[in-house]
Amino acid sequence: MPGKQSAIQNSLNVRGEKNSNRNTKERESFFRDFLKQADLQVLVIPAIFLIVIFSYIPMYGVLMGFQDFQLGDFPGLSPWVGFRHFKTLLQDPNIPIVMRNTLVISLLKTVINFPAPILFAVLLNELMGKHFKKAVQTISYLPHFISWVVAAALMFDFFSVDNGAVNSALVGMGIIQKPIHFFGKAEYFWGMSVLTDLWKGLGWNSIIYFAAISSVDAQLYEAAEIDGAGRFTKMWHITIATILPTIVLLFVFNIGGLLNANFDQIMMLTNQMTNPLLRSHADVLDTYVYRVGLRESRYSFGAAAGLFKSAVNILLLLAANKIAGKISGTSVL
Repeated sequence: MPGKQSAIQNSLNVRGEKNSNRNTKERESFFRDFLKQADLQVLVIPAIFLIVIFSYIPMYGVLMGFQDFQLGDFPGLSPWVGFRHFKTLLQDPNIPIVMRNTLVISLLKTVINFPAPILFAVLLNELMGKHFKKAVQTISYLPHFISWVVAAALMFDFFSVDNGAVNSALVGMGIIQKPIHFFGKAEYFWGMSVLTDLWKGLGWNSIIYFAAISSVDAQLYEAAEIDGAGRFTKMWHITIATILPTIVLLFVFNIGGLLNANFDQIMMLTNQMTNPLLRSHADVLDTYVYRVGLRESRYSFGAAAGLFKSAVNILLLLAANKIAGKISGTSVL
């Protein structure tokens, strides 16, 4: 027995030495590769600084939601008030309207604007002319590079009551009797926000689907043609089925940002919320936080509202991720 125990101990020692040597070689290999790529690693340093400065350091401001912060207070040393601001937020009579507008606009964009780039990419992929296809893609990308300040000004002119292209066309075709003030009536705002967002993001949001479609094996289409499959059958069972994991992942991310109703767009289409006629349908959670937290100098209350929105978005993301994993087998986390 002592001899057997000694042999086992020696075997363990040898194995431990081998693992130690392997770890040492791996570390040496890592540092050697790092030094070989030192010029490339240096390029990452500015990105790391940007992430730390603009993403991690501001997280310290979350404490403001639990404090009574005033200008001039040293960060983190303001009086603690616990969940008082969160209670005030939930008891605010404006919150039901704000949440309704936020959810309705976000859900409309999810139902209409999320599948639109997928359909656009799939249909454009079926075109035979390469030059025409590239031209359409390029033209569809252009609105993304226009700021919402300029885009809103274009929309105001395009849908203007006085000689606007849309109203002139509708009146000329006899569809309406007199021009419609699209940006002057609250009941039109939800539709206009969805329409302008679709116009601005359709081409840009379709890029990732074009990339996914380009990776589909051409032999699958050839085999389907031999089996007698038509164009729509190939689109559904090959193109869409192949890019389904990409669609699911992007849908999960989209649900995770359900309470983000595009602050820039809402502010510009309402002239920075100075149009009282639109507030009943345009005031969303982001504009509410801006108006109450910054304009009224209630910084702690604004921080609490922002933290509440982020917490709900995280819960929605986790729920959507879990459901997507069970239904399609594809999940983010």
